[in-house]
Amino acid sequence: MKKIKVGFILGLIALSGTGCEKLLEEHPQSQVVPSYFNSPAGVLGGIAGVYNDIRSDWGTEGFTVEMQAGTDEFVQGASSGGGPAYTYNGLNGSNFGAAWGVAFQDINTINGVLQYGQTVDLPDATRKQYLAQAKFLRGFWYFYLVQTFGDVPLHTTFITVPSQADSRQPAAQVYEQIIKDLTEAAADLPNQPTAPFLGKAATKSVAQLLLAKVYLTRGWLNNTAADFTQAAAICDAIIANKATYGLDLWQDYGDAFVPANDYGKETMFVSDHVLDPKYGYYTVGGAAGGGAAQNLTPWLTNWNYPNNSGVNSIKNASGVLINSGTSGMIRDSQYGRPYVRMRPNSDKLKSGDNAGKSYFLDQAFVKRDVDSRYANSFYTVYIANTSVTNPANAANNQRGISYTTVVGADTAVWLPDFEVAGAPQFIGTRPFKGIVVPPSLWNNGIFPALKKFMDPSRGANFNDPSTRPVVLYRFSDVYMTGAEAYFKAGDATKAAALINVVRQRAAYRKTNTAAQNAAAVTAMTITPADVTVDFILDERSREFFGEWQRWNDLVRTRSLVRRVKAWNQEAAPYVQDFNMLRPIPQTQIDRVVDGPKFPQNTGY
Repeated sequence: MKKIKVGFILGLIALSGTGCEKLLEEHPQSQVVPSYFNSPAGVLGGIAGVYNDIRSDWGTEGFTVEMQAGTDEFVQGASSGGGPAYTYNGLNGSNFGAAWGVAFQDINTINGVLQYGQTVDLPDATRKQYLAQAKFLRGFWYFYLVQTFGDVPLHTTFITVPSQADSRQPAAQVYEQIIKDLTEAAADLPNQPTAPFLGKAATKSVAQLLLAKVYLTRGWLNNTAADFTQAAAICDAIIANKATYGLDLWQDYGDAFVPANDYGKETMFVSDHVLDPKYGYYTVGGAAGGGAAQNLTPWLTNWNYPNNSGVNSIKNASGVLINSGTSGMIRDSQYGRPYVRMRPNSDKLKSGDNAGKSYFLDQAFVKRDVDSRYANSFYTVYIANTSVTNPANAANNQRGISYTTVVGADTAVWLPDFEVAGAPQFIGTRPFKGIVVPPSLWNNGIFPALKKFMDPSRGANFNDPSTRPVVLYRFSDVYMTGAEAYFKAGDATKAAALINVVRQRAAYRKTNTAAQNAAAVTAMTITPADVTVDFILDERSREFFGEWQRWNDLVRTRSLVRRVKAWNQEAAPYVQDFNMLRPIPQTQIDRVVDGPKFPQNTGY
């Protein structure tokens, strides 16, 4: 296998992450000329190239920020570098839109596949699968574009002649094309992955879920009951046929994020990053540079634990945690590389209806005693991975004792979700070898890190990007999408029933007794009267925190401005109604010099 240079170097797409035997051994293309599609290998290579390009966004730093920053869930970490995406202050077409060019490049490639794939020499069954994959991918990219930017250029034919003219078509027309593509894709895609599209490439259920999301989103835009009903029916059909599709929920929520289960029964669709580095975009041991389709997901919400875990840290007169003493931690593969770009929104609000509360602990994960998703999603305990001898007379050692930490046994940092008297060096009156950092001491440099995507397989090369796949859709999303659709269709009873499947799964803990799990299920079960838009959004936060969905969730439900003003102190002064759409990249506007100017979205 080798790489091909077509405008830029492209790696080989992996349509499975379990080994070389499942790699699609074709030359992927995403910048092509018509002659490339004159063979079956060319048609397949075009599809592979588009799959390849998905990983240029999902899992990368800039795109992750675009999909999650400036919401109720996340605020800036100490190393965010600032940025309008977090606050909306100064957001414009020059600092947003990383995926625009990739999306339209891929759409044109797919248009070539669909045009030439109709006549290229292929068995009928193979042709049907290839064209279905292509229709899914075009619908996938256009759904991203229309949610993000609203009216966008709608291209359904292969462009071979360069042009400096372009225009935007109404979102309603774009939605019609997306629905057509996904409906046709769902009809012809296989129930489960088949060669050469192995692993977790698009299947019938994936196309159906995306179609349900499209109907749900369009229904919110137009308040169309028929769209909500259609979305609900599609989700019901996926659930009814889950065995046929090889789908189900893990009994334990945490098992959905075990690396060995990345391609398991709950995973529906992924962007592969491949276990074998020769197919990736990095040099082993070279560390991540932040671009070139690198999966940096594990590192983005990590606080700088090697530099902020001093064993003699103290609380100053203003109640601020001051790092002091030898660090109780060194960087390792288990806890990952500390990028400190974004953090859970644990800031206590200073005013308004939610004054004194934080979204993270007091709204989203408020039932941490019976809901396992908090414990399964965030690191709260850091076990010492380096030995520290701390003399009694060391600066700021208030314990009055000397001790040495035991690697692998002692806790270096404990981040409890409640206040602890005596913190950071004591639990009550008992000296603590490490440091205790309760919520009142969390800040932009120390906070519970998201652990769903951690990649301990990196071993000695733990600064390298992750080769775990980025999971875009999980089976629990079928239940949550269906619940939202039923709620909007006026059936709160059915909505509550679907939400309860997800919540009752979240009540389960392997460490509980049967009686404890049964009691937790009872405590987590809701009634139809509990179902509101805000409850659904909070539930989606609990279930999908950090999974590239939050900005779309808030925009779809027309809740972005309201929720940001209610919960996100750093963005509340700046967010406005026009931020429900992102700015068109300035490069696109500048390129259109023939005919009418390409319009920017209102407000930018």
